[in-house]
Amino acid sequence: MKLCAVGLRGIPDVMGGIESHCQQLYPRLVKSGMDVTVICRSPYVDASRDEYEGVKLRSVWTVKHKFIETFLHTFLAIFYARFVVKPDVLHIHGIGPALFTPLAKLLGMQVMVTHHGADYDRQKWNQFAKKVLMFGENMAVKFSDRAIVVGQSLTRSLRQRFTGKANRIVFVPNGAKTDMNTEIPAEALPKDLGIQPGKYVLTVGRLVPEKGFHDLVDAHRKANTDLKLVVVGGADHEDDYSRSLEEQASENIIFAGRRQGAELIALYKFARVFVLPSYHEGLPIVALEAISAGTEVLLSDITPNTDIGLPDDAYFKVGDTDALANKLTNIDSLALAINKEAFLSTFNWDAISDDTYTIANNLALGIPVQPISAG
Repeated sequence: MKLCAVGLRGIPDVMGGIESHCQQLYPRLVKSGMDVTVICRSPYVDASRDEYEGVKLRSVWTVKHKFIETFLHTFLAIFYARFVVKPDVLHIHGIGPALFTPLAKLLGMQVMVTHHGADYDRQKWNQFAKKVLMFGENMAVKFSDRAIVVGQSLTRSLRQRFTGKANRIVFVPNGAKTDMNTEIPAEALPKDLGIQPGKYVLTVGRLVPEKGFHDLVDAHRKANTDLKLVVVGGADHEDDYSRSLEEQASENIIFAGRRQGAELIALYKFARVFVLPSYHEGLPIVALEAISAGTEVLLSDITPNTDIGLPDDAYFKVGDTDALANKLTNIDSLALAINKEAFLSTFNWDAISDDTYTIANNLALGIPVQPISAG
């Protein structure tokens, strides 16, 4: 069968949770025999590259703009998918792009939407944008043929809200990258950062308000710790927030920019602790990657983070910089150990790929959906 994906910025190595999700998922679907095309946003990819691990890549133009690029690109990509790719199933990622689910249905396509999180909770959006995203969520659930949700609590909530569509709402989580288990020497740590194994706190993500990095910087300053703070990531659209964060750089607060490959794996593996102080997530892939790398983690207590099921000591009240500072100060006394084997079994990309393949294939064949996992 043929599947076409829209809504993401692109792959490979494009920063973002949805992009990481797709980069892990689609090569596995190709290995399972599926023909997969990803329609990428032109500002984020090399248009001359037309393949990644068997996944076909197609670059479609859009403007790089915080508010309109997603909607403009998704609108164009849906027409490209229908009249050029001609897939059996259109796979839309995110509730913003899902605003166009009815359009895809009008064009005669079978549509599968992956709901990566309640994006209307993100602090960067104004009230109008939040309402548009809420409307997109409604369009995703009401008009898609299948709605995949990465968060277990969010799956339950959506089934309760949309009881008439509950049998089409399926829980399939994000996964943890297997290459995080790769043996890698400490010498792989980026030399330009001047950090030592076990001597730094790590966080990874885009420099946007909902990630809460401003809280982590504040908590790190309050903490009685010799650990440096390393912030890995950048901003797709530089603004006052990202600039104000980077202006706080110092000898002990390091903004490392975007890192990938062996450098990123080493940064995860040799951190004393990974911290994610976010106000909004779907199911945080960066936290899953840190755990997979064998690193202890501290997460804000928002529902998508608590869905991971870590020990109580691993959570702190979102926005409470004093509580986070206290945990950083007393990191050696916290009970943060987990059953890594059980964790890797739950958040396993191979199993996730199998579930997604079954959902898409059943949709293409017209087989009624049954929930893959309890949600």
